[in-house]
Amino acid sequence: MKMHVLSGGRLKMRKATYYPDAARGEMFELPVSCMLLRHAQGNVLFDTGCHPSIAINPEARIGGIAKFMIPIMSPGDHVVNSLKAIGLGPDDIDVVVCSHLHTDHCGCNEFFRKATIIVHARELEAANAPDALNRGYVTADWKHPIPMKVIDGEHDLFGDGRITLLPLPGHSPGLVGALVKLDKSGEFLLPSDALSVRANLDQNTVPKNTWNVDLFLESMAKIRRLEASGVTVIASHDDAEWKALRKGADAYD
Repeated sequence: MKMHVLSGGRLKMRKATYYPDAARGEMFELPVSCMLLRHAQGNVLFDTGCHPSIAINPEARIGGIAKFMIPIMSPGDHVVNSLKAIGLGPDDIDVVVCSHLHTDHCGCNEFFRKATIIVHARELEAANAPDALNRGYVTADWKHPIPMKVIDGEHDLFGDGRITLLPLPGHSPGLVGALVKLDKSGEFLLPSDALSVRANLDQNTVPKNTWNVDLFLESMAKIRRLEASGVTVIASHDDAEWKALRKGADAYD
């Protein structure tokens, strides 16, 4: 099995959202990462990043969210083009795992019409709530006539322990991470926004865009235990980590 790190866009946000000591008004850049897992039983895409249209007219797609999560990528910087760079297209993807349904994690779902979309039951419930848009959920991102498998609890994707989905709620109600076991590179945890930036784990701080603080800290403790056992943790939006990762065709195996 191989793991490819792919770009799903790039954003700018208030730094104080994640770093409590940041100066008021200070901004910082966040990569949007997606992961392709090439398993013997199928190609799995963990998150689909931002929709291409938000690079041109973000308000038309995501409304007021664009004031707080500002797209700064080029129109071509999205997961479909990232896949093309390694010789794959949307129809080559068998499974799309939605870590959660916030707009920067499932924006390109609509392109993967031959895949099965996997999402946690509590996340789907949150995305259907009356106040969903105010919480970062955009119906156009995830509500498509594509087969969907709803999970509840830990889920071994292919039954062989190679890709295990782990509930890591707190940032959102039904967020799931992926524990990935590679032959040569070892084990990786893809925690999505249960760990957006490394500093939150190192300093035990909670981002301001957290839905439930107690659950977030419980998930953080689980991440910390996995890391202590030798698992490599990849924060979802940490720019320093992003720059150090292999990307595209240069896969982890």
